Amino acid sequence: MVISVKQVVQVRLLPTPEQASALGDTLRACNTAASWLSEQMHTAGVVRKFDVQKRFYAELRERFGLAAQPAIRVIGKTVDACTTLRANLKAGNYGLPGSDRRRKVEGTPIRFRPQAGQPFDARCLSWQFGDAGRDGTVSIWTVAGRLRGVRIVGNPRHLALLRSRLVIGETDLLYRDGVWLLHAVVDGPEAARRE
Repeated sequence: MVISVKQVVQVRLLPTPEQASALGDTLRACNTAASWLSEQMHTAGVVRKFDVQKRFYAELRERFGLAAQPAIRVIGKTVDACTTLRANLKAGNYGLPGSDRRRKVEGTPIRFRPQAGQPFDARCLSWQFGDAGRDGTVSIWTVAGRLRGVRIVGNPRHLALLRSRLVIGETDLLYRDGVWLLHAVVDGPEAARRE
């Protein structure tokens, strides 16, 4: 029996200063939008993704200048964070009901750091790989417009894995310690198991 497993592949972006500025503006806009949305969800008591999207999608796009798919990704990210928070509350990870810490967590909307990671999908980010070697480029949506030809480098095995996939799943844009990264999810076969 062959089992499919998800693998996360990390590559480094090498943006020009102008591209880096657009990427930074994009992270800030998406995380500001996610924090605003979290506050709206908290106030309205709306938690289901369908309901959140129906109620806040148009205003989210208009208020923060997000394109359609990035707005959907911000909604998904925020709903997922709220779901995780509720699960942690239910598990008692913030104390017993009525404790000061738990009341504080329950009474405060989630805030996203300005440079927190942002998920993208194939509608927002596409990959272009060279014939061989360790590099390639990506085309990625930003609040300043689509950036094309942003250089990437990475471990040759990781790039070969990405190159071999017809579909690359969700990819997170991250900025850590002055370095731009992409974390891409791919399906990969696991070695056959013996009974």
